[in-house]
Amino acid sequence: MIKKNLFWLLLFSCCTAASAQTYKPAAFTDPDRLKKIEATYPVIDQIYKKYAEDNHWPGVAYGIIVDGKLVHTVGLGYTDVPNKIPATPKSAFRIASMTKSLTAMAILKLRDEGRLKLDNPAYLYIPEMKVTKYLTKDATPITIRHLLTHAAGYPEDNPWGDRQLGVSDAELVAIYKKGVSFSNNPGQGYEYSNLGFATLGYIIKKVSGKTYETYITDNILKPLGMTHTYWEYTKVPKEQLALGYRWLDDKWVEQPLLHDGAYGAMGGLITTIEDFSIYMALHLDAWPPRDDAETGPVKRSSIREMQYPWDVNYLTANAKTTTGRPCPNVSAYAYGLRWAKDCDNRVYIGHTGGLPGFGSQWNIMPDYGIGVVSFANLTYARAGYPNTMVLDTIMALTGIKPRQLPASLILEQRKNDLLKVIADWSKAKESGIFADNFFMDYFPDKLKVAAAAAFAKAGKTVSIGDVIPENQLRGYFIIKGENANIKVSFTLTPENPPLIQEYHLDVVMQ
Repeated sequence: MIKKNLFWLLLFSCCTAASAQTYKPAAFTDPDRLKKIEATYPVIDQIYKKYAEDNHWPGVAYGIIVDGKLVHTVGLGYTDVPNKIPATPKSAFRIASMTKSLTAMAILKLRDEGRLKLDNPAYLYIPEMKVTKYLTKDATPITIRHLLTHAAGYPEDNPWGDRQLGVSDAELVAIYKKGVSFSNNPGQGYEYSNLGFATLGYIIKKVSGKTYETYITDNILKPLGMTHTYWEYTKVPKEQLALGYRWLDDKWVEQPLLHDGAYGAMGGLITTIEDFSIYMALHLDAWPPRDDAETGPVKRSSIREMQYPWDVNYLTANAKTTTGRPCPNVSAYAYGLRWAKDCDNRVYIGHTGGLPGFGSQWNIMPDYGIGVVSFANLTYARAGYPNTMVLDTIMALTGIKPRQLPASLILEQRKNDLLKVIADWSKAKESGIFADNFFMDYFPDKLKVAAAAAFAKAGKTVSIGDVIPENQLRGYFIIKGENANIKVSFTLTPENPPLIQEYHLDVVMQ
């Protein structure tokens, strides 16, 4: 049977050569993806409206970002309840711990400028940390990377840290002079630390010679055009400032706003949906990796580094989607960002924010080019839940697909090379397409028998599909037969030019 298919294999194969590896970035293939997303807006609006009402949110503003643009944004309720000032996409909310990623971005920018190193001990920048006494004498010193990933060994400190926003630099340094209490040694576990990010803010000040607020404003906010983003609430125009509330005794009780201070680096930023969508677009624009000129204030590669799950991954085996479907996921902390991957292999990157009077969250799906953000002015409002519902809804109703990675030229070439060899394994060793390991792991006589058996089951060849790449050097293609399909998978070596080091041929019943 394989001889009957020899003509087809040779016909479908070509003799073009790819002498050098050429990278092709992943791209979207559906020209109607935005139209499909736009059709979900009425459902999205109802999700936020119902959730805000059910959970007594005084006001909320939210936005959907697609391919770097804020495509849908709405405000509901009030930012000032007694005066009935409506919440809008221009309302300025305190976004709490969503600030952390901007602090991390500033650290990476300083790193890229050669002004600090992530694996240097933090005491090189804050001498008062030199006398730190750890749990044991053999502990490694706290590094900047430990601080970025909540691995410095400090205890989780949300209730305490949220009240420290306005303390001075001197008060922050005094903690180190007096001595820090540790829950773990550095590098021995994840524990969310606002003190850690306040420390990063002080490092930014020491290294740059500017306050962290000024450095981030000058080097990130202004270059992005985020002109309605603030650190100190007294500088926000009154009609734009969202006041914070608690729901107590069936009524909203206004909460005192905290001034900006040393802990602003962990949660002090005040911004609008319109402004923050620009920052989210910067994160989305880091994908896919490509040769385009850099246009942002921070290198795309550094932003992707920020988004990488550096710290311990956590498995949530009993996780469910917002519709109740079982869907285990894994999660991790990156640099000032949270990372998660669900059972559908979808990656989510973002961060929550919570302070007395406020709750917020943003999430992007880099592979899909979309993101969602919402700000609410209720104490620790669980903004992440409706955001997750919205992303679930978009995925379910639109069926949009992630970017598709085109096959590299070398994968295409090796596919054509393989087609010729599969037709006649007796010439395999002379073909020059296999790595030096191949014939120690695979044996032509057995490969010939396996191919003949596969083609006998598949029947006459109907068509040969394109290479489906897993990456630049691994992929598969399908030989479609009358009765069954044959899946041919192969992996190439890191040599130049890459050669075939691994090969599998499997019959797939139709």
